[in-house]
Amino acid sequence: MMVTRVATVAFQGIEAVPVDVQVNITPGLPKIILVGLPDKAVNESGERVRAALIASGLGIPAKRIIVNLAPADLPKEGSHYDLPIALGIMAAIGAMPRDALDNYLALGELGLDGRLAHVGGILPAAIAAQSRGLGLICSAPSGAEAAWAGEDLDIIAAESLLALVNHLTGHQLAMQPKPLKYLPNGALPDLVDVRGQQVARRALEVAAAGGHNMLMIGPPGSGKSMLAARLPSILPPLNPRELLDISMIQSIAGELVNGALSDRRPFRAPHHSASMAALVGGGLRVRPGEVSLAHNGVLFLDELPEFAPSVLDSLRQPLEAGETVIARANARVSYPSRVQLIAAMNPCKCGMAGTPGHSCKRGKACADDYQARVSGPFLDRIDIRIDVPAVTAADMIAPAGQAESSVTVAERVARARDRQRQRFAEHGAPDIFTNAAAGSALIEAVVNPDRESQALLLQAAERFHLSARAYHRVLKVARTLADLAGVDKVGRPHIAEALSYRLNLGVA
Repeated sequence: MMVTRVATVAFQGIEAVPVDVQVNITPGLPKIILVGLPDKAVNESGERVRAALIASGLGIPAKRIIVNLAPADLPKEGSHYDLPIALGIMAAIGAMPRDALDNYLALGELGLDGRLAHVGGILPAAIAAQSRGLGLICSAPSGAEAAWAGEDLDIIAAESLLALVNHLTGHQLAMQPKPLKYLPNGALPDLVDVRGQQVARRALEVAAAGGHNMLMIGPPGSGKSMLAARLPSILPPLNPRELLDISMIQSIAGELVNGALSDRRPFRAPHHSASMAALVGGGLRVRPGEVSLAHNGVLFLDELPEFAPSVLDSLRQPLEAGETVIARANARVSYPSRVQLIAAMNPCKCGMAGTPGHSCKRGKACADDYQARVSGPFLDRIDIRIDVPAVTAADMIAPAGQAESSVTVAERVARARDRQRQRFAEHGAPDIFTNAAAGSALIEAVVNPDRESQALLLQAAERFHLSARAYHRVLKVARTLADLAGVDKVGRPHIAEALSYRLNLGVA
């Protein structure tokens, strides 16, 4: 009997690699044999497919069924191979026309009753299908997610194998699914709730305007977490390209809510007990970590020194390159990880070092030992470092609503980001939207400080032994300060303020 073929995909990071499911039925002992480096979940597909076909009223011939997943040297993981395997067998036994599957790519998990279940990675698979000029066959719950790949993509989103057969044979057509937009319930926390902390509010605005990493140090209850939680309220909404990048990662991780997308930037706040695999990605099946799920958004690390030092240092490469590369003996996977890191920590283990009226029994050693848990190379990748002192009683009893709201600050941030986007487009870098994402050569070209500013920067670099990375990050923050002020030229005041954020903790 001739071989039946069905197109599907394997996932390497957010890339959907073509896989050809080949089905051949030959005389022999009744058994479904899967070859082509299947993992445990794929190997179990045989029993799920058998039960689903029987539940759908389709008998399997008492013959040997060989299923090859080509290319054979590519590891196959996940339950999404159920549907293409079932379709290949159905076409091979004549339950549907063989040519009905020629122009489609299929993926989905089967229940024992023949129903189709949602699987992760639908959006990357739909985009891959469109790029190959194919349609997509998936489960009904996956249809809304697949529809984001484009209006011209032919999508068959069926509830069950039986409904799918009815559609392919023309007996009962399934409707083309429509993309959904997710509208989160409730407004984001507003900056108007923050009492006092004018320096921290200013630093948060600068960080939002340029996409800069920021570290806040202060005693418990000073408002560090409160400020970080309000950063998303002043960030601009995602543009279509950023939205697509984020949604592909969320799709792989299975975190899209009913296939609906949202233009809110992600805000991820992992607990300090998170493992390295949880933070940067990994595991038996290589999954995206928190730093990738926060792509184009905010990664908030509270109680920074409580994270394992090796876990923190694993973030150095993603923070620098905007990409997480996970290497295994049989695979190399990369996930985009362009995040804005916001970190918070207490000044010492007891949390009150430097607070007026408080004296620590261990003295300065308490703060030194605690802060030493965060390595110098990791700190070197943080652009803005500020002290967040305890809020005074006068700030707490002041009438609410006197501070600026997030809407007002967000307008200034949006104007500053528009200036950056236009400037980088003029310099031949349309893919760069913030100063923090610019390379060293590009930021030097767009800053070009005057002699006064250069002299101040040179003096600070020599006195505080700034690294080359620190030097360029000072330039980036200065460029953002000028953008917030609405001026084209970076002057001495911008350099001075940028240096104050860099050297605030006494560590260059």
